[in-house]
Amino acid sequence: MLDISIYGDYHTSWCPGCGNHDVLKALKEALAGLDLAPHQVVHVSGIGQAAKAPHYITLNGFNGLHGRCLPPAQAVKLANPSLTVIAESGDGCNYGEGGNHFLAAIRRNVNITLLVHDNQIYGLTKGQASPTTSEGHVTKSQPDGVTNASFNPIAVAVAMRAGFVARAFSGNISHLATMMQEAIRYPGFAMVDILSPCISFNKVNTFGWYKQRCYELGPDHDPGNWDAAMAKANEFGEHIPVGIIWRNNERMALDERVAVCKQGPLGRQSVDMAVLAGIMQSYI
Repeated sequence: MLDISIYGDYHTSWCPGCGNHDVLKALKEALAGLDLAPHQVVHVSGIGQAAKAPHYITLNGFNGLHGRCLPPAQAVKLANPSLTVIAESGDGCNYGEGGNHFLAAIRRNVNITLLVHDNQIYGLTKGQASPTTSEGHVTKSQPDGVTNASFNPIAVAVAMRAGFVARAFSGNISHLATMMQEAIRYPGFAMVDILSPCISFNKVNTFGWYKQRCYELGPDHDPGNWDAAMAKANEFGEHIPVGIIWRNNERMALDERVAVCKQGPLGRQSVDMAVLAGIMQSYI
């Protein structure tokens, strides 16, 4: 096991007490436990407070556009399957601006891990409702309460029979790190929806609120049972299950199905210039 100091220790712009600090610590512990050195990992994000994560850890990093962390993350993996690729951003970035990319990534099933900081609010822009904000929640920009039904990313992912679907709570770093490791080990698209409180702009879904409701799934839950997974996916409110909700043991990752990916990183493969010239000629 590597020492987590290898991933650096940086000053952040996150509020003291923000759940993002716990997510960052858990990620370092997860990577160290898997003996993944910084040069073996690519860390991709979009825009938002959660999306600043690559700024605060020593890994190969790419900070892209709002809602667009999944496309470059998948491209990196397809270009170099030997790398461990982690996409990390917030609930607004992934389920709002990046909602269609989220659905496409589930369908495509490239071997990457998606970590979503789900604080049920837009923190960077000071507290508007995000797709996961509960209906009726009063915010600065929704003074009469949110009128839209909240988006349930777990239920959507399970309904689409995604590869690996888990939920964790940033207030339990050890369990969160374990979920991250299980997701990284999974050979396909794996997501961990992380309940990570925004202490500044969400005064409802606080650490105390989650601590009263979150419970760990036990061995009686079979993540390979789709009906059981759907039941747990729809359980959110007074009781919130955390752990591996669903694991698809039947789907093969895209990078395992594409012949060219099996031959190693694209950048190290030879180019047939005659074929390339033919392709170029076809566009003239």
